[in-house]
Amino acid sequence: MKLTTRDYSGQKDYAHYDTARLREEYVVEDVFGVDDIHLTYSYIDRIVFGGVIPVKETVVLGSAPELRAEHFLDRRELGVINIGEEGTVEVDGTVYVLKHWEAIYVGRGAKEVRFASKDGEHPAMFYMASCPAHKAYPTTFIPYEKAIHRHAGEARLSNERTINQYIHADVLETCQLAMGLTHLEEGSVWNTMPCHTHARRMEVYFYFDIEKNQCVFHFMGPADETRHVVLHNNEAVISPSWSIHSGCGTKNYTFIWAMCGENQAYDDMDVLSCDELK
Repeated sequence: MKLTTRDYSGQKDYAHYDTARLREEYVVEDVFGVDDIHLTYSYIDRIVFGGVIPVKETVVLGSAPELRAEHFLDRRELGVINIGEEGTVEVDGTVYVLKHWEAIYVGRGAKEVRFASKDGEHPAMFYMASCPAHKAYPTTFIPYEKAIHRHAGEARLSNERTINQYIHADVLETCQLAMGLTHLEEGSVWNTMPCHTHARRMEVYFYFDIEKNQCVFHFMGPADETRHVVLHNNEAVISPSWSIHSGCGTKNYTFIWAMCGENQAYDDMDVLSCDELK
């Protein structure tokens, strides 16, 4: 297992970053490992995120020195969404089959988590996010049909999309993790616009289903000091609680959002109008 860390960076320092420094602090290009789990540990609310593509082997979620724990989930909870073909997630001997766009929540205290593909020629792609947990909640499989599907936006504003809420307070109980998948309709390119911040929690965006020679411009920063970074397929960006997090693609795309912090209320946000942006 490969785990890298990202230190916390503050809003005042952010104002002086050039593109290279923005990417160094917030963008993660190496999200998936093949037959190996790649994870990034951000000290912003101590979220851990990354992914694995099992091709030839069953891959075990190990611990890391940074966690100072015998098992990865000794003090953590975990969410996993499969964006590839059919695969399995085995939690302490119980096997869960995850098809495309299906998810699982793994509670604190699980000892062994194993990832495998049904067919290595057409592998699963497991994207995962984890945050500290104070209590153990049951491991729960969430098929696509059990997620909450919220239609948002409209075609005339180029932001028609469906927000699929998998790990959400109205679906199951967790300590602080919230996680879901948003898909933009053909012809729509904007997500989360009008934009917002939520000081009670941070967020990580993982962009995928971006076609070759296409990209997403991810906007971040406080309302009066916005910047952008360009994201390509299967790349992620860390969004601190003080930052907006909107994206505009050259074509429609899909992204997974994962949040942790003080408040799990999805609609607890401070909306900003376009007139407030600079």
